[in-house]
Amino acid sequence: MKDIRECIKSRILILDGAMGTMIQSAALDENKFRGELFSNHNCQLTGCNDVLNLTQPELIGSIHRQYLEAGADIIETNTFNSNSISLEEYDLRDKVYELNFAGARLARQQADLFSNNEKPRFVAGSIGPTSKMCSMSPDVNAPEFRSITFDQLVDTYSEQIRGLIDGGVDVLLIETVFDTLNCKAAIFAAMQLTEKNNNHIPIMISATIADSSGRILSGQTVEAFYNSVSHAPLLSIGLNCSFGAAQMKPFISRLKSVASCAISAHPNAGLPNGMGGYDATPSSMATQIEEYLKDGLLNIVGGCCGTTPEYISAIAHVARNYTPPKTEKHTAQTTLSGLEPLTIQSEANFINVGERTNVAGSARFAKMIREGRYADALAVARNQVEDGAQIIDICMDDGMIDGQTAIKEFLNRIAAEPDIARVPIMIDSSSWDVIETALKCTQGKSIVNSISLKEGEEEFLHRANLLKKYGAAAVVMLFDEKGQATNYERKIEIAERAYRLLTENGFNPEDIIFDPNILAVATGIPEHDSYASDYIQACKWIKENCPFVKISGGVSNLSFSFRGNNAIREAMHSVFLYHAINAGMDMGIVNPSM
Repeated sequence: MKDIRECIKSRILILDGAMGTMIQSAALDENKFRGELFSNHNCQLTGCNDVLNLTQPELIGSIHRQYLEAGADIIETNTFNSNSISLEEYDLRDKVYELNFAGARLARQQADLFSNNEKPRFVAGSIGPTSKMCSMSPDVNAPEFRSITFDQLVDTYSEQIRGLIDGGVDVLLIETVFDTLNCKAAIFAAMQLTEKNNNHIPIMISATIADSSGRILSGQTVEAFYNSVSHAPLLSIGLNCSFGAAQMKPFISRLKSVASCAISAHPNAGLPNGMGGYDATPSSMATQIEEYLKDGLLNIVGGCCGTTPEYISAIAHVARNYTPPKTEKHTAQTTLSGLEPLTIQSEANFINVGERTNVAGSARFAKMIREGRYADALAVARNQVEDGAQIIDICMDDGMIDGQTAIKEFLNRIAAEPDIARVPIMIDSSSWDVIETALKCTQGKSIVNSISLKEGEEEFLHRANLLKKYGAAAVVMLFDEKGQATNYERKIEIAERAYRLLTENGFNPEDIIFDPNILAVATGIPEHDSYASDYIQACKWIKENCPFVKISGGVSNLSFSFRGNNAIREAMHSVFLYHAINAGMDMGIVNPSM
């Protein structure tokens, strides 16, 4: 049988419709939900659709069969809420693995019955968002509070995904995403499990739009959302729920313009009416979907709330007349995100990374953090963005500060400030524990500053692999086991070695940002006089020999010998940047107001 990754290249794949709608039409009572297995369960189970995998397997199998008969290529498991968080309401936390395994087996059995060489059928393991948000506080008066942590979500999703994989799914579908950080936890869990088992199963991701501006509930635009999750082994990215086909199309078009993978859509059967139903008919929805297909927007299409096999049949009928669009790889771009996307291209303008939220570089900011004055510290971050910083550098490395606690609270508070959170974060620390804590707080695609070969190749690659799972770009400092690269020859030696190690081990070259070490000149030591020139020459060599990487640096280091004389320092920085940018420097940690 063909792999789903091959089939998606040759035809538009049809996803099934709403499992919940079909279950509701069966009008099951409490006894049916309980079945014999849960006849003495201690709480009501009506509404827990997932438990039907165990108590009414014939019904769930029949629903899968109807969708396959209607023309579905991909059927979703009945496991949308089969996670410990959602099942807690029904006191079924101990049944997570069993429900997911059973749900996957039921779908697998039906898919195999309908599969043939010409039209193989596939099973997507449905993974819902849970009822909690990792990137936002449920209490407006305590923006730093979270009802769940990233690590708890990873554990929750890992348990679910194990059951789905063991049950035989072909693809994991992380759907109805309303919080990107929840989604990133699911991706992290999936990548850990598949790497451990050497079973590199592809992932479909589908978000749900919260309003007509095209943002999900946690505030990201669809473009920023894609940047945040593009590190996953994506079969497709798309949208589902919230809207009908007509309302969803502009946002699918926006996704298509930035994505380098297949695009999916499974909208509702129109917008809900006053009676709680949906007004689009199978034929009207199919007509609306055909407009997507004419514009070459979709590789996978199906239905969400309100859709039934009749809808899927009508959609499949029109889809057979169209060929799938090709996916396009957007090369040479480094993509980042806060609530909004940031794309760095080699020909783009210089990117300012705001330096004033770094306790090591700002005594004023450090005092605010030590005294717990986070409102004042947020004002510093806001000023950086208003003054032109496209990224803000956040560092809490100070002997008098608990770095993990401080960076977690500061980032959680930033998440509630859209005017700050719209830009990506550079997580700046010499402590790996602080870096990981910060990555677990940021829904956007951040930059980690930094990793290096200082502790050897094994630790370097271990950390790079973790950054890939978290979905972060990496500043690679030109250090190795022998120390810091200070001259041109050592800079290019370490850069070549680091680039080779990272790219040969699957790290995206567009996510590599070299820092060739801007060091102080005019210190009175003759060996230091060539530091600026060596940096500039190294930039040129790196850009010519390490395709797609970007180059950064801490500009204020250059003039450290002249601290206190801002006029000279600013002049030095301007001259230096003129030559460094021409040589290939893409971004720098600076005070944007200067």
